[in-house]
Formats: sequence, C-alpha cells, structure tokens
Amino acid sequence: MTRVSPPLEENEDAWLTLSLSPVSMPQPQQSQPLVPPMHPFSSPQEPHQEMLMLLHEFDLPSKEHQEQEAGPSSNQIRARRKPVRGMNQRKSETIIPPYPWATTKRATLYSLDHLLSHGMRTIPGTMKCKGCDKQYDIEFDLLEKFNHVSQFIEETKTNMFQRAPSTWMSPVLPICKLCGQENSLKPLITKKRTINWLFLLLGQMLGCCTLAHLKYFCKHANLHRTGAKDRVLYLTYMGLCKQLNPEGPFDT
Repeated sequence: MTRVSPPLEENEDAWLTLSLSPVSMPQPQQSQPLVPPMHPFSSPQEPHQEMLMLLHEFDLPSKEHQEQEAGPSSNQIRARRKPVRGMNQRKSETIIPPYPWATTKRATLYSLDHLLSHGMRTIPGTMKCKGCDKQYDIEFDLLEKFNHVSQFIEETKTNMFQRAPSTWMSPVLPICKLCGQENSLKPLITKKRTINWLFLLLGQMLGCCTLAHLKYFCKHANLHRTGAKDRVLYLTYMGLCKQLNPEGPFDT
C-alpha cells in the first residue's frame, strides 16, 4: 500500500510551529567545592584534631612527619658533636720522666738518698741570657746546693710566716759567661711538665716561675694552691725539699 505524503502547505505549517515552540535546555549544575565530609567525631571546637583527620583522609604528611623525614636540624647536629668534658679527658698522672732525677709522676722528684746512690752528684739546667740572648747549660752540685737551701729554711722559717721572702721572690741570677752581664742568666722554662724543678730549687730560682707554674706543682704535689704568689712559692719550696728529704723540717 502506497503512503501518500501530506500537502506542502501542511508540512510548512508544522515545521514553522515546531521551530517557534520553546525548547527546554538542560540547566548546568553548579560545581560543588571538593570538601571532604566531616568526620563524625569531629567538632568545630577542635580545629587541630579536625585538620589531622583531613590530612589522614587525603594521605597528606603532617608537619611533624615532614620534620622526621627531613632528619635532625643543624642545631641538633651541633649539639651532638659538642665534646663532653669528663673523666676521659683528664690528663694522666703518669708521664715519661723528663729528667733522670724525676719520677713518672708529674712534678715529683726522687729522694736525695736515691739520687746519690745512683751517682747523681750534679744537676744540669738550661739558662738563657737576657742580654745577648744566648743559651747554654750550667750545673749545680746537688748535695752542696741542697744543704744551702735547707740551712736557709731552718734559720728563717719561723720568720717567713708561710710567705716566701724577697730573696725567693726576686732571685739574683747568675752572671752570663758569654757577655759578662750580671743578673742576666734566666732559667729556660717551656712546658709545665718539663720544668726542671730540682735545678730551680738548687739555684733558688723558683721565683722565675709564673703563678700558673707554681700552682701546677702544688696541684700534683697535693698542696694548697690558692693565694698570692709569695704563699704558693713558699709551699713549692717546702714541697720540693720534702720530696728530697721527707725527714727534714719542711712541713707546711
């Protein structure tokens, strides 16, 4: 059966009606912000806990986690590297004897009997001239010089009042044999542990030591080391004489 199309006039009217009728267009939906849902246990009064929950849901690292990943700070590294002063850094009391008349203990001499029995009759020491700036060694007779110091202490100890006299504080120095200048030879003193204590005692030149040198001796000789230089110098003379002759009148 053949289908008959409608007349042209009817088709035009239908098309015109269709084109003029309003067409309902779909309305665009408004984009919603990507805000994660509120945790059921969170509350506006706890913003810090709420932020931690949000970071956990989005798998974001927290500030504490970032600091742990970055490692220790420079201040922490410097604090770790700072040396700790303790017993491990204390100097040993035992040393290599700097002289044959010195023991392995710092600032400690052998007794006079021990030295004489081992054939030590003279004690050498290095001197330096303040005038010509030359240095050389001189020797002191051990027994003769020690007896001279001992006799001086026995005669004047009661008048010292535990203070070194002026002859010890400002000793008269030997004459330089090279330039002939008087009161010019001064003992050469370098490191504390290498001070020639016996040589200085025999020449009564301990006054050439500084207060720090004298305190060093008193420290290792278990003597009181506070006070003025004349007090510490007196203790040094008595301490050295006591080491050489423990039975002598050298108690402090």
